[in-house]
Amino acid sequence: MTDRTPSFQEAMEIAATWLKQWDDEEISDEVMADRAAELVASRDGARGFFVVSLAGESSLMDRLPDPLVIKLREAGDGVVDLTARNLAMSAAMVVHHRNNGDEAQALGSERVNQRCTELLRQLDSHRVKERLETLLDAASHSRGDDLSFLERWGYDDDQKAAIGDAVQAVAET
Repeated sequence: MTDRTPSFQEAMEIAATWLKQWDDEEISDEVMADRAAELVASRDGARGFFVVSLAGESSLMDRLPDPLVIKLREAGDGVVDLTARNLAMSAAMVVHHRNNGDEAQALGSERVNQRCTELLRQLDSHRVKERLETLLDAASHSRGDDLSFLERWGYDDDQKAAIGDAVQAVAET
């Protein structure tokens, strides 16, 4: 990559290409981890990487190779924050899709939620605990730094309860 950070759209396209190469065994876990680290170094890059890797068909986020986990841990708070937000959004969308009778979409959101749960369990436990406590405070008590995030998306009480359940599930083994 160049010194210029990719836009969100560019990051999605780059991530999709790399994930296909990884799935086709054209690049190793280590190379994929190094490339992912390049993307998650910027906010838009991280957003693009996670949209494609969490919601896509690639098994990367199901397998979570050690080299990838190490690079994502090293990336710090930005990765923890985006993963926590994806956990919340996917939990809320499961409720939304089921309420609308769209089981296929609900299952897709459940897969994203499970991938987020597993990734959060692998990231720095102190950072994850702090981030999820903030999210839980907003979902369960309508207060704190994440309240505006939940309000922006217009989540109802059932969706907030699902977010709270998803946060609690991260702590379960």
